[in-house]
Amino acid sequence: MSAVRQPGRFLPAAPGSRVTRLELFYDLVFVFAFLNVTTLLAEELKPIALLYGAVVLALLWWCWVSFAAMGNYLRADQGVVPLIGTATVAALLVLALAMPEAFNDRPGGPPGPLVFAASYLVIRGLQVFVLVARSRERRGALWRLSLPVIISITLILTAGLLPSAPDWSRVSWLHLGLWAAAVGVEFIMGPRARGSGLTVVSAGHWAERYALIVLIALGESIIALGTGAQLTIGLPLTWPVVVAAVLGVTVIAALWWMYFDVLAPALEQTMHRTRDVAQRFVLARNAYAYLHLPLIAGIIMFALGLKRYLTTVAEARGSPWLARPEGLDDVALFGGVIIYLTTLLALEWRAERRVRPAPVVALVVLVAGSVAVGKLPATVSLAILALICVALVLGGVRSGDPLRRQVRQTALEEQTAAEHDQSEWRRRNL
Repeated sequence: MSAVRQPGRFLPAAPGSRVTRLELFYDLVFVFAFLNVTTLLAEELKPIALLYGAVVLALLWWCWVSFAAMGNYLRADQGVVPLIGTATVAALLVLALAMPEAFNDRPGGPPGPLVFAASYLVIRGLQVFVLVARSRERRGALWRLSLPVIISITLILTAGLLPSAPDWSRVSWLHLGLWAAAVGVEFIMGPRARGSGLTVVSAGHWAERYALIVLIALGESIIALGTGAQLTIGLPLTWPVVVAAVLGVTVIAALWWMYFDVLAPALEQTMHRTRDVAQRFVLARNAYAYLHLPLIAGIIMFALGLKRYLTTVAEARGSPWLARPEGLDDVALFGGVIIYLTTLLALEWRAERRVRPAPVVALVVLVAGSVAVGKLPATVSLAILALICVALVLGGVRSGDPLRRQVRQTALEEQTAAEHDQSEWRRRNL
């Protein structure tokens, strides 16, 4: 067997590195964190609550981006990196638990805003430690990488020291402004810091990592679908609930297809074709670190609307077939899909330098339909949304698009070649 050098404290990744099982284990905590955002907003869906969810999700997303970049820069399952990763996800779990009290602290127990800020500091601090430890210019790297973290933590702590709000309606704009400023600092200063870890060592790992987090967000939608009807507390199963659940999972399947059928492999192939280091960094930052955030936000927003739709149908006082959603439920359901589809169009332009007319038409129909569905029963609104999404998917499959065939054929050939190489290595060495 060929000799392999034993890893030290840190083992650098290789251009052919792929996502490890350990990274998938870490992402389980992000499933809980995403679900917690949806659960919190589902309790009281108001505009101020949506803004709160947006800034919390953005900070949570940046934790994940930095974590994914670290896994692309170093082998996540070798040396001391698994220990650092475990400490990171432990802090992430505490951060997720502190989310309900990050703005409106409740009496008793430790102060929620400070716990959230401390957890965020641990997560980002460990990520900075790894990047600095690998840097040849440690003192300069420590200053460059720590500065955005220090500023963002200071802003979050300042917000935490303000008088706590007893409910959503009294959360001050100053709170939100400080949190939004913290998000802006991380998103603007972080990627531009030299040695930030966003240098893409393995394009395959980078693309796969983001594809998997999209899959995790879609899985969170299924969890929201399963818990939205609240059947676990004794409510009876009814045919309207069954129909609404089937329509919901149909939309989720269509959302999966829109991303994974062509766009995900097309983006990865574009990453592989981009040989220049600086250009690959820009692509990784814009198409993945930035544009995948609204993609995830759209899925979570849709999951929030779906959860509330199912609850409306299950708890209807009159006929469940005629139950109508209330408040911002329509905005969440249709708005989430609109955000998702708009982001897909932006990613399609970035990957393929084209925008197909069918998704644009579907987007216009969704925007127009979202205005009218407020007067329709929840099951009818879900049926309309499912019909639009399925029609868009079927139209793409039956269009005979030559670029779709080329992208899928290239992906199949790459997969077959990788399987052949792995089989040959195993035959010779095992």
